[in-house]
Amino acid sequence: MSPAVSWRPLWLVLALAPLVVGAQREIDSRLGRHRATEEALFVWSGKAVRLMAPGLENLMADLYWLRTVQYFGGQRVFDRDKRFDLLEPLIEITTTLDPRFELAYRYGAIFLAEPRPNGAGQSEAALRLLEKGAREMPTSWKVRWDAGYFRHLFLDDPSGGARILLEAAQIDGAPYWLRTLAAAMKSKAPGERGFARVLWQQIHDEAEAAPIRRNARFHIDYIDSADRRDALQARVERFHATQARWPQTLGELAVEPKLLADVARVPFDYDANSGRVTISRRSPLWRLERWKAL
Repeated sequence: MSPAVSWRPLWLVLALAPLVVGAQREIDSRLGRHRATEEALFVWSGKAVRLMAPGLENLMADLYWLRTVQYFGGQRVFDRDKRFDLLEPLIEITTTLDPRFELAYRYGAIFLAEPRPNGAGQSEAALRLLEKGAREMPTSWKVRWDAGYFRHLFLDDPSGGARILLEAAQIDGAPYWLRTLAAAMKSKAPGERGFARVLWQQIHDEAEAAPIRRNARFHIDYIDSADRRDALQARVERFHATQARWPQTLGELAVEPKLLADVARVPFDYDANSGRVTISRRSPLWRLERWKAL
């Protein structure tokens, strides 16, 4: 989009903003404070506004975005019931009027995904909005970054989130750390540890900065330690199956002594009551062990 198209005249926005407030007050007075979405927006779809204001789509998108922020803030701060019925339709109108309104996609997704009672609690709607933004703005790595993070955080899909981050990392101008974050998500996804190790190794080998290499090495050490832990856990399970009891110590498993400790050479913790093997809190790697459990 050229600068002439994307520029929004501030004076015109300020001049017309009171009209939006006045119109909304009229709608509120006629339909009531808690009107249904369909009643409030039966004419005001993005396509309808486009037809009514040709050439002013960006300006109208700004005005609808102001109304969206006003509505969200009002419900969150002042309304006891905190209903967000109009939030998704208002954001949809805004982004239909201006499909390249990056701020509306990113902050709109936050408004939608924030858990109740302070937000709409509509994480799937937030993902749909960000996916729409990714389609409309194929050169924006930030929208894809948000989509990957939201998929991991709100839908508990670290593998899907990592895939989106890797797509974002391919966009010109995208920061290098997107690949680092994708690798971290992959290492959390069940069954993805091997692929995560490949990613971290690639990051380690290609990084020019020493801190990046050290961070990659730290994650590789954690992945190798997690493999050792899982191997020990499997031995504990087999012992229980044959002996009808948990081993009192890991020493009963008769494995090489070095395999009883993680890569940092800190012995694994073991609970003889439950038969559970974990990376020790004394280990520097425990920070990642704790993060994987979140």
